[in-house]
Amino acid sequence: MNGLTAWMEKHILPVAAKIGAQKHLVALRDAFIGTMPATMAGSVAVMINAIIRDLPQQFISTYADSLAADKGFFAVLNVIIGINGFVWNGTLAIAGLIFAFSWGYNLARAYGVNDLAGGIVGLATLIQGIAFGPSLSAALNVDVPANVAEAINNSGVGATVADGTLSVGLWGWLNLNHLNGNAYFTVMIMGAISVIIFCKLMLADITIKMPDSVPPAVSKAFAAILPATIALYVIAIINYVVGRFTDGQLIIDLVQKYIAEPFLGLSQGIGAVLIVTVFVQIFWFFGIHGPNVLAPVLEGIWGQAQLINIDIFQKGYNGKTGTPAVLDAIEDGKAYMWVRGSFDAFAWFGGSGGTIVLLIAILIFSKRADYLTVAKLSIGPGLFNINEPVMFGLPIVLNAIMFIPFLIAPVVATAIGWVATYLGLVAPVSQQVTWVVPPFLLSFLATGADWRAPIVTLVCMVVTFLIWAPFVIAANKMDPNAGEQ
Repeated sequence: MNGLTAWMEKHILPVAAKIGAQKHLVALRDAFIGTMPATMAGSVAVMINAIIRDLPQQFISTYADSLAADKGFFAVLNVIIGINGFVWNGTLAIAGLIFAFSWGYNLARAYGVNDLAGGIVGLATLIQGIAFGPSLSAALNVDVPANVAEAINNSGVGATVADGTLSVGLWGWLNLNHLNGNAYFTVMIMGAISVIIFCKLMLADITIKMPDSVPPAVSKAFAAILPATIALYVIAIINYVVGRFTDGQLIIDLVQKYIAEPFLGLSQGIGAVLIVTVFVQIFWFFGIHGPNVLAPVLEGIWGQAQLINIDIFQKGYNGKTGTPAVLDAIEDGKAYMWVRGSFDAFAWFGGSGGTIVLLIAILIFSKRADYLTVAKLSIGPGLFNINEPVMFGLPIVLNAIMFIPFLIAPVVATAIGWVATYLGLVAPVSQQVTWVVPPFLLSFLATGADWRAPIVTLVCMVVTFLIWAPFVIAANKMDPNAGEQ
């Protein structure tokens, strides 16, 4: 076992450390973290709606009709639902837009240049490449009364009727499907191109120089003009060329079709889910925060899938809302069974590795004074999924006897959660719940208040406990003072 640890320290630790320090990946991780104030606010709004609008419908057949009647107590609920809708409009509905700014800001910061200008360049990069409203011309094949045609023509909505033909040109109507979580892959690719060009030009000092007497804020803004202009023109040329060679298709649609959807599809397989679980544990074993290092993968792929589920849960699909809408969308390939929050709900209770279960096993079976002391101090933070005290206090980091259960337990728990979700034994995760929420409550809320979710979490915890327990018992034999407490 010590030989395995030594081999991993020699061959894997240096690679893990380099990945953890790579500035572009660090910037991408920080960009995802930077969106949390908005995404969490939106998630709270959607979660409240799930509890007061969708959950009761599972148990009360007349609840939807009472809600639609909008009287008395239900009128108050509709006010709350409406307010939550406004919060969603400004957060999750435009999550891609928020991420575009955060990505540009953090990438420019990583290069040590004007971060605010970098965020603006990232934001402008996304906006210049999205649809500004549909346009169509269609024969109506029906006689439209003159007064109706006149009303349509004078409506100001961009629709006209002439000679039996309806023409619609809704320029200026931004496509929300280009501004929500669907934009993530395009933002990561096109935003990286534009902001890196901006940063390189700034570092090369290809800027507009201002006299020293000019206020610093003005001088910084002018210095960013030339690099930002060049970067945005490069993106504009790319957008134009791609449109000409693809019969007017937008890059964001092409990226979604040929990059995002295949990646998201691959992410749903048990193999991909378990591979990323293993790597999270390996990073943690060396004291490197696994979820943070792998945030570009976890958030960029499974995080986007989760945002799509949340979006569908809120706005509906096929005339349904809530979990039924998500399930219908999954059937049509428009939503996802396994998302970022699924790991937290079914495998990372107490933190990566299911360490709250380890603490319980120590309190029951351990005879080591050091283990018991750490467990008593760590159980409180562990209830809120904070596992640094046990990771570095026990420690689990570079602890040979703990490596096998630390690697295997979350893999088994993840597999159980994946199977349960795919068999329909529990609803897919459709809410974003802050990671400090205690385990059973977290899975309940994350699945749109599915009462079966805590049961699946309990099964995963029991199995994880059975994996951890033998190694805790074995650790007693490694302590020469065992039993002398």
